[in-house]
Amino acid sequence: QVQLVESGGGLVQPGGSLRLSCAASGTMVGINAMGWYRQAPGKQRELVAAITAGGGTNYADSVKGRFTISRDSAKNTLYLQMNSLKPEDTAVYYCNTKYISGGLRYLEVWGQGTLVTVSS
Repeated sequence: QVQLVESGGGLVQPGGSLRLSCAASGTMVGINAMGWYRQAPGKQRELVAAITAGGGTNYADSVKGRFTISRDSAKNTLYLQMNSLKPEDTAVYYCNTKYISGGLRYLEVWGQGTLVTVSS
């Protein structure tokens, strides 16, 4: 029932900034957490940043001080502000949510991904 749609990816130069958005639709009785993951070709998907229903945040060491995760509850939208981008940040970024469905099932949903390329 829940769908996630990412947007905001693109090509930026090293040191540049980008803001990703993740719009959620559908019924969620409760949300355990939402987060941003990324995956480069041939590499495992890794957690970039996460935010709990209570607002607590967690970041990968590689992005601390550069990325900020936030949520607009009224708009059911998750954001990832990325500053001081590096070539190593190049990847497909995915939005993820772990939630309780209307049928009281604990589920996990992924968005389709948005490509971020950092290159000069």
